[in-house]
Amino acid sequence: MCGIVAVIGSRQAAPLLLEGLKQLEYRGYDSSGLATIDTTSNQIPSRLICKRAKGKLLNLRNLVDTSGSPGRLGIGHTRWATHGRPDEKNAHPQIDSAGNIAVVQNGIIENHVLLRRSLEAEGVEFASETDTEVIPHLISKELKLLKQVGRKSSGAMLLEAVRRVSLKLNGAYAIAVIWNEAPDALVVARRKAPLLIGLGEGEFLCASDTPALAGFTRTILPMQDGEVALLTPLGIELYDQHGDRQKRSPSVLRDSEQIVNKRNFRHFMLKEIYEQPETASLWIERHLPEGLPSESPVALPFDASFYKGVEKIEILACGTSRHAAMVGAYLLEQFSGIPTSVFYASEFRYAAPPLSPHTLTIGVSQSGETADTLAALSMEAKRRDSLGDPDYASRQLGITNRPESSISRQVTNIIDIGAGIEVGVAATKTFLGQLLAFYGLAINFAAKRKSRSDEEIKKLIEEIRTVPKHLTLMLETHNELSEELSHQFSDTQDVIFLGRGINYPIALEGALKLKEVSYIHAEGYPAGEMKHGPIALLDHKVAVISIANQGIVFDKVLSNVQEAKAREARLIGVAPETIETEIFDSLMPLPVVSELISPLLSLIPMQLLSYHIAANRGLDIDQPRNLAKTVTVE
Repeated sequence: MCGIVAVIGSRQAAPLLLEGLKQLEYRGYDSSGLATIDTTSNQIPSRLICKRAKGKLLNLRNLVDTSGSPGRLGIGHTRWATHGRPDEKNAHPQIDSAGNIAVVQNGIIENHVLLRRSLEAEGVEFASETDTEVIPHLISKELKLLKQVGRKSSGAMLLEAVRRVSLKLNGAYAIAVIWNEAPDALVVARRKAPLLIGLGEGEFLCASDTPALAGFTRTILPMQDGEVALLTPLGIELYDQHGDRQKRSPSVLRDSEQIVNKRNFRHFMLKEIYEQPETASLWIERHLPEGLPSESPVALPFDASFYKGVEKIEILACGTSRHAAMVGAYLLEQFSGIPTSVFYASEFRYAAPPLSPHTLTIGVSQSGETADTLAALSMEAKRRDSLGDPDYASRQLGITNRPESSISRQVTNIIDIGAGIEVGVAATKTFLGQLLAFYGLAINFAAKRKSRSDEEIKKLIEEIRTVPKHLTLMLETHNELSEELSHQFSDTQDVIFLGRGINYPIALEGALKLKEVSYIHAEGYPAGEMKHGPIALLDHKVAVISIANQGIVFDKVLSNVQEAKAREARLIGVAPETIETEIFDSLMPLPVVSELISPLLSLIPMQLLSYHIAANRGLDIDQPRNLAKTVTVE
């Protein structure tokens, strides 16, 4: 979940590294560092310079501005701590005992304890608590052996040393390595963690994600699992884990993958909340154009064989993506008539259900790099393959906001939600994009299976087309309303979110957003479950936020609200303005829409209220403590 940047070329590396790290700070921001190779003094070997700082990237920038870090070759890192506290000694880059080799890593080395003990037995002294530090020590050991043979250039030796070491590392990782005896060589490697090579004019920049390449290049070469690469000013040499040379053409980034601009908004989170009408409009433009045939009313990138024979669906996801998946499961079951189950991806790997035939497996990940989801998808593919299921490859689907990510190389079919880069750690517009993807999928399945009439499908499509207009109007109303309401939460420590049916997952998502950005304890419950335990928490200090859209569960939700009112809880309703909803102490009004599309609208009050509560508390909304945007560790 850390950010990696590495550069080699004709310009000074440190400014490029710092700018790239700034674009990747959403991946981790509790410490940062960079290392460069200084060749200006003409000393042999060249001098390795390493700068590290605790806290935000600004601290590293100030350190570099003060003391300098010259060199045209360098690596940088912004950290989300896994092993060791977020302090300077545990920041990256990590170096070997002699101070000649520097390494940055994103991921986890699962066997680092055994490797560390083995190295310590050989007399190696460790300076940090990180799992990463074993890597430079292991590379140093391999380089000593290669030097004894001495028939390779320094760059080739570093490449071979990294390749050998990568075979000893268990886990998911991406690494970048520099060596002061190879001042014109940068070596990078990846296994189950993203790493991209950006191709400039006479220079190369490697990064964990595309925003770091903004302004540098649009031409990229995504590394594949197990690959290691040697970059010099003359070009790229790419090898697989066995040392065989690989040849592959680069690809071109879309403009939307590079634009990271806060505009006039105070925070990226608020900007991205406000981008949701555009997200919905673009989705409708792409997937719901006029004139599509009734058998395929939503334009998705699959042929008829994708839908054929599916009798069951399993969805694997984490966090916000899981909440979108729960809405999707409701739609696929209740509208399309397909039994659907949602699993925590992190649990699925260790407690998967018995295999059943004709099953579509869907992995949902906004980044396309979520380690638990990718691992669960891989495990399920192996289980199916062991049974000789010839059609399973065509029954894998990924839903992501990053079509160039690892998930697209792992599964056969992809739905790109097309929400554009989302910088705020707390997902907002990508959640809406995931929901829309499930609406499209459910509609097409319903049309193929004839589980709904053409009229019912047409009615749902027409309602979805009204969503951008509703979202725009709601933003105008709810931003000010949420800001006023947020002042009531200055001393709040506990909040309960209630929902039923298709809006129960929105209650879960509302609770998650509040926890993520305001650090207030919040829980989401099915409204009918409140009296089975959570009601014991209620008193005048507890806020209860209830989603009550008109539909089959409307009266039931209001009855549950009465139970909370009798315990003197503060009641906030996310509901249409009706006589019945006067029961709430405060109302965040919803437009009158069908229950089936209400999740696409009820998410707005949840997001804005969480944002304004956090803003009033003066918190770092875009970079909440302990969280990262892309979760690449299991």
